[in-house]
Amino acid sequence: MTPERRLALSTFALHGADQAALAALPLLATLHLGGGPGMTGALVAAQGAAWLLVSLPAGAWLDRAGRVRALRVALWAAALGFLLAWALRHHPATLALAAFLGSGAVVVGILAVAALLPGYVAAARRPRANAAIELARGVATLVAAPLAGLCAQLGSPGLALPLAAAFAVTGALALGRLPAEPPPAPRVPLRLAILEGARFTWREAHLRGLAFCAIAWNFAFFALLAVLVPLALGPLGLTPAETGLALGFYGAGLMMGAVAAPLVLRVLAPGHVLALGPGLTLLAVLLLWAGLLPAFPRLALSQWLVGFGPMLWQVTQTTLRQAVTPSALLGRVGAVMQVAVFGVRPLGALAGGALAARDGAEAGLLLALLGFALSVLLVLRAPLRGLSAFPTDCAAGAPAAHSTLGR
Repeated sequence: MTPERRLALSTFALHGADQAALAALPLLATLHLGGGPGMTGALVAAQGAAWLLVSLPAGAWLDRAGRVRALRVALWAAALGFLLAWALRHHPATLALAAFLGSGAVVVGILAVAALLPGYVAAARRPRANAAIELARGVATLVAAPLAGLCAQLGSPGLALPLAAAFAVTGALALGRLPAEPPPAPRVPLRLAILEGARFTWREAHLRGLAFCAIAWNFAFFALLAVLVPLALGPLGLTPAETGLALGFYGAGLMMGAVAAPLVLRVLAPGHVLALGPGLTLLAVLLLWAGLLPAFPRLALSQWLVGFGPMLWQVTQTTLRQAVTPSALLGRVGAVMQVAVFGVRPLGALAGGALAARDGAEAGLLLALLGFALSVLLVLRAPLRGLSAFPTDCAAGAPAAHSTLGR
């Protein structure tokens, strides 16, 4: 099995573990602990906080430690963390702490995969490899939550936590032996290492443009999430079953976008694809706004576009980031981008929800539309707008003679 396939399997395992645990926590809070929205929100927030609090130190650690070893440790640590959460499921505080630990290990693993891939895959083949990584993430997201719901349906919502651990163990076993990686970066104090990654992200024009676009888009996306269900059940007049089915088209869009991304990048320049991704989400909100179609196909097509377009963008921006970032900085740059994205998401959800509560769901939809429009404008600025090909590879610090490069 090639290293890129092993990394895709690891991605599937990491996201499957994280999504199974994320689905398990609200079910445990409601069905097992007898908690309400407050406890549910606290448990979900504890797991989500790992993506904010662990990313930066994890990125710095990855750049000065062996990334293969870090990925292996992360997979086993995630399994241990979620098993610990299952053992401590009777107490909300300890359950939250164990979920944080398990998710923190997932964060380390995800960053390790992104930092390792450029060393094992030639630059020309990275769009396809990154698309495979994203497809694995999408499949895991679609599979894990229904399995957690099945556990709850069988009367044992807590079983989704051992299921999360099983995902991680499967990934650890599938990882096998990966080829040698480049020497780690020199050790410097953690604070200075993090600052170096942040400075590089800010000074590199492509990365700065990607970061600004991602911040605007994620703010708008979570503002949209906050109003979609009220909009569907209210002004659109859909039933809960129709709403759930229409929202499921988002996952279909993600999967099809991951499959289509390498083909699209053969036809269109990277700069055009980077504009197309957020442009399709802008079209999705305009479609909802205009009311040219009946309610159900309108919402379903809109959700498909929100999945398909950003997946094209994700594959393209990951490939671009790997091309312009030196190997020694890949972990830290990925962590900076991750923190920027996850930090703005709660703000978008709060803003969209507050605006919808005050002025109606259509007002929240307008906020999402403006955010998506801003993300498109940010991509259309140089240098992203004129990017006709991926830049000369800066991440080629891994051994050039890996056996997979010629396959």
